[in-house]
Amino acid sequence: MEANGESHKVLFEKEGVFLHTNAKRNNQESTIPGTIRITERGGEPALEWSPLEEERGTAPQVVYSKKDGESEEETNFDPGYEPDWAVISTVKTCTPDRERGTEKGGWSSFSLPLSELSSLRRSRFSLGRNFLVLTSQGGAPLPPLHFHRGGTRELLAALQRYIILAPSPVDSRLFLVYPHDSGALSQSFDELQLFDDGTSDLVSRFIQDPYATTFGGFSKVTNFFRGALRPPHSPANHCSRGGAGVDGGGAVGGAEDEPGFELITCGVELIPRPEVKRAEPLNKWEEYFDEEGQLQNPQQIKEFIFRGGIAPSLRKDVWKFLLGFYPWESTAKKREEILRRKTDEYFRMKVQWKSVSEEQEMRNSLLRGYRSLIERDVNRTDRNNRFFAGSDSPGLGLLHDVLMTYCMYNFDLGYVQGMSDLLSPILFVTQNEVESFWCLTGFMQLVHQNFEESQEAMKQQLLQLNILLRTLDPELCDFLDSQDSGSLCFTFRWLLIWFKREFSFEDILTLWEVMWTGLPCSNFHLLVACGILTSQRVALMGSDYDFNMILKEWNPEWSSAAVAHLLQGSTPVL
Repeated sequence: MEANGESHKVLFEKEGVFLHTNAKRNNQESTIPGTIRITERGGEPALEWSPLEEERGTAPQVVYSKKDGESEEETNFDPGYEPDWAVISTVKTCTPDRERGTEKGGWSSFSLPLSELSSLRRSRFSLGRNFLVLTSQGGAPLPPLHFHRGGTRELLAALQRYIILAPSPVDSRLFLVYPHDSGALSQSFDELQLFDDGTSDLVSRFIQDPYATTFGGFSKVTNFFRGALRPPHSPANHCSRGGAGVDGGGAVGGAEDEPGFELITCGVELIPRPEVKRAEPLNKWEEYFDEEGQLQNPQQIKEFIFRGGIAPSLRKDVWKFLLGFYPWESTAKKREEILRRKTDEYFRMKVQWKSVSEEQEMRNSLLRGYRSLIERDVNRTDRNNRFFAGSDSPGLGLLHDVLMTYCMYNFDLGYVQGMSDLLSPILFVTQNEVESFWCLTGFMQLVHQNFEESQEAMKQQLLQLNILLRTLDPELCDFLDSQDSGSLCFTFRWLLIWFKREFSFEDILTLWEVMWTGLPCSNFHLLVACGILTSQRVALMGSDYDFNMILKEWNPEWSSAAVAHLLQGSTPVL
């Protein structure tokens, strides 16, 4: 067979593989029947799926490749909120051909070279059907492939002729992809030094016969990681042995089909969540200072704040320490010097943009763009709060001026939507222009990467959240995968501005001051996100939400006790 002037061989083919479009018609989920194939073009194997329509010559193809001579389609990633929240850079994904408007939604086919396949996750939906989620090297997941008639085992066995599928030591349903000549994989075995019991030749056997050696060698790696992940004094992790197989259990082949192999499927067992009650908020402050006005035992103060928050009357003073306006070890005299210096520095920066004439600004498109964004966002930030209510509110003017001055302070980053949400609670608490500015700069030191144009930090956090959730609640992850929501992109806004729009204004004051302590870890906001998802799993899994509704509309109604509940042990303990 010839395709585009080069040889095209079909190495494996399986019909009855469906895409679930989540485009509902008559209250029924639309499914697109198609065929999955392993093909070879120009000597390079690839995994392809095409709908039945394409076999009639009606569907276009999206090729997932960065190689010269191959087409590629990029679509803007939309976090699912108002258009200007779409600040993630483009990612490759399989998208419906809306304009063609076929009866089934008109999904494109895809082709992914096996050299660009990063991982493969096998799951089972509640209806008993198996599905696979493929992830490319760029981190973009392809739409889940649902095997209504079985066949996942045959597909994975066929793939192993061309790539190595290594079971993840943490998630038995996740398979990491390596080429047969993977030097990195060989090196990782050498460094682990797990094979001192007469199996030192594992790597060479692995390269010669990866299919057989995968089952024997990786069980040792699994046991190694299982022991490393198990908390001290906790019971042993549960392991099941036997022929579960791809269509029902934990590894690529079943014991019934491959005699002589011992199948080991392990899950990471977490310690029980302890009973935790929120303590009283920090309600004493002056008594922690010595005669020179230096705080004694700042770590103990942070622990008090983490366990109980801060009394509203003390927030104005304590937040300046939490956000770095004042160093924890500073004396009263040093703080007076800091205040004078930072006040002068702030107003020097403010004068810079205040002194720009309209004529000058017309020739400065960057400053003009920042001003336009700020003015638009200020007019819609927390207008229900009394400090920002009304057209003549002084709070609005301060919000505008502080954000414009931040553009002078950090002109490379400037202003990005969402920063007004970070400033408004700080300005509300401090009621001071200079102090709120420097507290904002301290907050931005923690989250500035969230607002960078590349969005690499946001993508990394979404990946980390995905890994955490798969460890804590694999069943919920299976549901989200089945709805094409396993990337958790609907949590983008949560992580970007630290849940600012997910909780009430008063509750966010408590949540933020807890997270500013840096306890128990710098990524505590990811554990909070896990707590939200696991606490709402019943409502989410019991709903009829499809991909679009999860992305745009799923937003649980949080009561005033929601933050306290999350911080009373509902966040996971690893």
